[in-house]
Amino acid sequence: MSTDEKQAVRPPSYGAGAPDKDAFTGRNGVPLYTRNGNQNDYRTYEVYQRERVKEATDKIRPIQLISPEFIKDPYPVLEILRENYPFYRDWLGNSFWVTRYDDVTSIFTDDANFETRPKRWFYGIEDLGRDLGQEVPVLTAQAARIDANVARIAAEIVDGFRANGGADLAIDFAARLPLELLACVLDLPKEDFPTFVDRYWRMQRGAMWEPKSRQAGLGAIQELVEYFRPILAARRARPGDDLLSAIAGLDLEDGPATAEDVVVTLLEQDHETLHGGIANMWLQLMTHPEQLDLVKRERRMVKFAWLETLRHSTPVVTANRFSRHEVERFGRLIPIGALLHCSAAAANRDPRQYKEPDRFIVGRKDLCQREPRGQYRADGLPAGLAFGLGKPTRHPAVPEDRPRSLYALCRDTATTASNVLLEALPDLRLKPGATPALRSLRLGEMHTCWHLPVVF
Repeated sequence: MSTDEKQAVRPPSYGAGAPDKDAFTGRNGVPLYTRNGNQNDYRTYEVYQRERVKEATDKIRPIQLISPEFIKDPYPVLEILRENYPFYRDWLGNSFWVTRYDDVTSIFTDDANFETRPKRWFYGIEDLGRDLGQEVPVLTAQAARIDANVARIAAEIVDGFRANGGADLAIDFAARLPLELLACVLDLPKEDFPTFVDRYWRMQRGAMWEPKSRQAGLGAIQELVEYFRPILAARRARPGDDLLSAIAGLDLEDGPATAEDVVVTLLEQDHETLHGGIANMWLQLMTHPEQLDLVKRERRMVKFAWLETLRHSTPVVTANRFSRHEVERFGRLIPIGALLHCSAAAANRDPRQYKEPDRFIVGRKDLCQREPRGQYRADGLPAGLAFGLGKPTRHPAVPEDRPRSLYALCRDTATTASNVLLEALPDLRLKPGATPALRSLRLGEMHTCWHLPVVF
C-alpha cells in the first residue's frame, strides 16, 4: 500500500491530545507510530512481538471471547480471565481484557493515560456535530421532563396490557418505557413515534463493527438530521420546556446549535442501562421469588433491587478504553492506541469485593447503596459498575446549581416505573413453564432479557 493509500484509510482522528504527525494506519485501522519518523522503527510492534513469546494460556483460547457461548453467557469465560489472567492479551482480537474490580476502575478513571472514544469516532463522523448532552440547560430539561412524566407513562404502558392477563415484560414494558420517555423528553408528535424509534435503533446499533448495521446507522443519522432540522427551527421560534428547546436556546461560543448537534447528542446518550437494567431486574425478581416477596413487603427495596441488578446482571458487559500513549500497567507495556476491554460483568462479580458474588441478593451489605461520587467507592464499599452512564459525578448528591446525575436519574426512573408496575399488578409472576434468560443479540451489544412472559 502506498503512502497516499495509507493516508486515505486513516480514521479522521485518534482522540484529543494524541499526536498523529508520525502516525500511519495499520491493516486493522489502528494507528501505528514511529519513533524517528521511520515506519520500520516503531517500538510498539517490537514490544508486541517480544511479549508474545511463551504467552500460552492453557485455561482459555482467544476464540472463546467471540464464541456464540460467550455472546449468550459471558460469565464463565470472564471468571477464567479474572482468576487466572486478570490482564489478558487477546491476540485474536488485538486487544486487552481487564477483569478485576480494582484494575477496571483504575483504567476507567485514568484520563491521563486512557480515553473513551465517542460513538461517532467509530462511525468516522467526528466532525458531524457537537455532543451537548452535558450542557446544564439540556440536563435540566431532560431531568424535569422525565421526573414529571415517568409515572404517567409507566401507568399508560401497564394499562395497555393489564386487561390481557399476561404480557412480555421485556418487550411491553422494559423496552418501551425508555423510548416513550425519550419521545416525551423531545416532545415529539405521537404519530412520529414509530419512525423515530426505527431510526434511533438503527443509529445506536450501527456504532459497532458490523458493516451492514454501520451503513444502516449512517443512513438513520442522515434521516434524523433532516427530521430534526425543521423541528429545531420551530422550537427556536417558539420554545417550550423540552430538551430540543433547551438545545435551541443554548448560547454556544462556536455558533447556534444545529440539527446535526441534536443527532450527535442523541447518539452519544446511553439507552442500554435503563432498558436492559429494568428487563434484567424483573428477570431476577421473577426467578427469585423470595427476593420479589422482600420487594413487595418493603417498597424501598425496589431501589436496592435496581442497584443489585446493575452489579449482578449489568446490561453493559464491557466498556472500551484506548491508551493515549505508551504506558506501563500491571507489569506490562501497553502500546499507544491499544484497545482495552474493561469488563463490568467480570469486575462486578469479583470475589475480592463481594461475598457470594454470583448470588442475586437485594439489599446486600457489601454493596454501596448510594451513588459513589468522584471515585467508585463510598462508605468504603464498592458500587456496581454501570458503564453506560459514564463516570460517577463529582457534584454533590443534591446539587444546587444543576440537576442530579444521570446515574441518579436513571435509578429513580427505574424505581418509579417499577413501583407503578407493582402497584397495578400485585400478583405479577412468571408464566408457568417459561425459562427466560439473559443474552446479547450480537457480540458487544447489550446483555439483557429479551423475553420475559408473565401472568397476573
